[in-house]
Amino acid sequence: MSEAFPRHVLCVLGSGLGLAEMERIATEFGGFVLDHEYSEAEHDPRMPEAFEASFQASRAAASFSEADRAAVESHDTVGYLLSMPMMRELAADTSRRLLAATAALLRGGAVAVKNESSGITHGRVRWLTLARQAAGAKDEELADALVSAWVRRPIYGGRVLYSCGMHLLGAPEVEIEVDRELTEDGVSDLVTHLDALALYLLTDPRAAEIEDGAGFRLTEDAPRRVLRTGACDRYDEDDLFFNPYGYVRLTPSE
Repeated sequence: MSEAFPRHVLCVLGSGLGLAEMERIATEFGGFVLDHEYSEAEHDPRMPEAFEASFQASRAAASFSEADRAAVESHDTVGYLLSMPMMRELAADTSRRLLAATAALLRGGAVAVKNESSGITHGRVRWLTLARQAAGAKDEELADALVSAWVRRPIYGGRVLYSCGMHLLGAPEVEIEVDRELTEDGVSDLVTHLDALALYLLTDPRAAEIEDGAGFRLTEDAPRRVLRTGACDRYDEDDLFFNPYGYVRLTPSE
């Protein structure tokens, strides 16, 4: 297993929000710093296309309103906030604090936020809603808010649907094999399985010792699937998307 530790890289667009104030707000939540090399106090014409691509690449697209698009177009500051490289046992708490920092930035003058470490973004209202859900939440409720905030899914990869961002929570990516022609309802069902597996990995103590070939069901009477584990081979180790904890894949039961 790679010894690389994941880290958050957050792209924050501001309008009337200076870089110093952006850094001050983020610092209040502990462990987040401004990347002065890449941040700039000016409009970047590449941002509308970059944010649009990130929205369209995930289920977050529905939260991206015309007001959000207009806000991205109007930005006058681009800041990149970094977390420290996260040891596995600290990842979920770091991600919780960064979600709270994201909400504070949006209330303080940020107009759009995108996570470069998983390729996900949300509209302003969605970010604030997720932060409220996570505030004071515990266990499965907190895990659900963090997965929704930071994990991009489903990503289509041939006959597999998979996630990107579970490394930011200290867990393997979740995947599911596609064994039939996909319809809208079929995709929804598979994503339900992905989300259930993600919550299992984050909240169930038994997930720390998954045996390759173990069974997995949504409910006692649901069809049985088989868990397969493997190393992350989609991204290079120096890629922000790289997951050092590998993946857990749901496959049809033989």
